[in-house]
Amino acid sequence: MLNFFIITIAASVFLYLAFSPRLSRSEEWKATLTPLASIMGSGFLVVAPLLAETVGYFAVFCMGALLLLSYAVGSAIRFNIRHFEPIEHQKGPAQSVSFVSRVVLAGAYFISITYYLQLLSAFLLKAFGFESDTWANVITTLILLAITGVGMWRGLSQLEKIESYAVSLNIGTIAGLIFALCVYNINLLSTGNWHLPDIDSVIDTQDLRVLLGLLIVVQGFETSRYLQSEHPTEMRIKTMRYAQWISAAIYLVFLSLMTVLFHQGLGTDVTAITSMVTPVAILLPILISVAAIGSQFSASVADTSGSGGLVQDLSKQKMPLKHAYFLVLVITVILTWATDVNTIIAYASRAFALFYTLQAATAAIVAFQAKNVKNHLLKVIFFSLISSICLMVFLLGLPAE
Repeated sequence: MLNFFIITIAASVFLYLAFSPRLSRSEEWKATLTPLASIMGSGFLVVAPLLAETVGYFAVFCMGALLLLSYAVGSAIRFNIRHFEPIEHQKGPAQSVSFVSRVVLAGAYFISITYYLQLLSAFLLKAFGFESDTWANVITTLILLAITGVGMWRGLSQLEKIESYAVSLNIGTIAGLIFALCVYNINLLSTGNWHLPDIDSVIDTQDLRVLLGLLIVVQGFETSRYLQSEHPTEMRIKTMRYAQWISAAIYLVFLSLMTVLFHQGLGTDVTAITSMVTPVAILLPILISVAAIGSQFSASVADTSGSGGLVQDLSKQKMPLKHAYFLVLVITVILTWATDVNTIIAYASRAFALFYTLQAATAAIVAFQAKNVKNHLLKVIFFSLISSICLMVFLLGLPAE
């Protein structure tokens, strides 16, 4: 009966989000969905096992700290949307720092594409009860060849159309998963069997550095910064806040309900969530695997398209889009075979942390120069602090081992 309710809830949410005429006409929903999809795309798949192994039953509190950091960074990017975008094409120190940040973002895209597809390959192999780093790299390489090949041949517009369906499936899966976890926790409470897991929860310096290396799980809100051709300024600011609030609520509720399933020996297997939720309902591992494969494919297509366009833009349109996609292919294949999925998570976190460092620095410079901005000196101090914290994440973040 529980499996029936899970699939009903997941399917209902998926169908409503994917086919609702009201949502399809709502510009505000579309502007919210893009950053929300980026934040939730892969984070909910990996965050529970990695935090369980790293910080134990302090996972919810540590996730809260990551979410607060991401919201602070979001405030800097929202400031840039309102105050920097109108002067973006002028000359000055803020514009120079912002240009460097765009170069860094292109590199971060390369790493995130590799991360998404390595995660997809891991879940695909796990679905068939098979684990092999070599075969995972082969699958990742083949998918990269397919995506960039389509991009060089016909463009990625056709593949990008599946993104809304993959996002809807992902959110539907999360809804079904949270419902199942609520039922599971209530049953444990009613029978007197609910208790915190008996696992190592001592946090040392190494754990803190690994935690910094998980910034990627709350990354994605910055996509609102680059939707100016699709949505007006104030809508992007408002909907970025919505996306961060919604994702924060989902993450905290999800981890609170998952804590009872933490156990010793999870290791750093990023696909461990499928085995963790097996006691809850037999259907959940299958549902999560399907959603993982779909969401990671759509996310990789979106970032391939974004990185290709960004590389072309950085070259001042001198590099043809086909060549930009080929560059994406070469770099991501090298990254695929030079790293594993846990390492690439930390690399992606550090790459985006450097991007956030430069975006917050841009906000600090703009706030310093804009004397008409309310409390501009306090904003200079705040954005400088955020930039310094993100720089620490870049310098100190470690992969889970």
